[in-house]
Amino acid sequence: MNGKDLFTVDRDGHIAWLTLNRPEKRNTMSLAFFNELTVQFSEFDKDPTIRVVVIKAEGKSFTAGLDLIEAASIIPENGTAYEREKMRRKIISLQENISSIEKCRKPVIAAIHSHCIGGGVDLISACDIRFAAKDSVFSIRETRLGIIADVGSLQRLPYIIGHGWTSELALSGRDFTAEEAFQMGLITRLCEDRESLYKEAGKLAAQIAGCPPMAVAGVKEMLLYTRENGVHNGLSYVAQKNASALPSKDLFEAVGAFMEKRTPVFTGE
Repeated sequence: MNGKDLFTVDRDGHIAWLTLNRPEKRNTMSLAFFNELTVQFSEFDKDPTIRVVVIKAEGKSFTAGLDLIEAASIIPENGTAYEREKMRRKIISLQENISSIEKCRKPVIAAIHSHCIGGGVDLISACDIRFAAKDSVFSIRETRLGIIADVGSLQRLPYIIGHGWTSELALSGRDFTAEEAFQMGLITRLCEDRESLYKEAGKLAAQIAGCPPMAVAGVKEMLLYTRENGVHNGLSYVAQKNASALPSKDLFEAVGAFMEKRTPVFTGE
């Protein structure tokens, strides 16, 4: 299957809806899926008219995780150093594919229904915000298959849900419900069904898209920078960031609109 066929993209104003489109395979993540993910998020990042991305999925599952049959092709057939190095580089490439979500300057909302298994947890961990329908089921399933999750869950989840929850879920590989995910903070909105899920995701996306885009991008950048570099380095960086970015046309527009009691129109300038 062509990589481009694994996704569809729909535009709604400044919002891009990226839909996982392999429903007959429960949206399992093939090698082509990973490669195309980077292509899509590179395009979103470069497009000034897109301000927010929402990820959703067609079919019965959000994603059943890695396509295990195809993934077997990257496991070394022998124990040579060359083959093992080739596998290491492939894993790093897959990590970079998932990280393309996080590196995209536009906020990304995951709208999850039904199964979100294995690689699906890696994927949503790289998103900025996660909503889920009540029927959602999650699992860091790799452990139960004799694999160490290696494309982001173990690195990102401790910052989202804490070390304790991450340890329990990753060490056991057990399934956990949408209600549990909501209680631990993995998802921030628990929705009754897919219809309300997409409505709520669209509503928040519209609110974000209505804010000055450079400020939104700066908030995302600052949150990630502080996660990686600590509170005091983050404070120093945001001071420098605002000193160089302000004033802006959007700032004057925000103040003017407030004074004139009208809806602001932001241009990203």
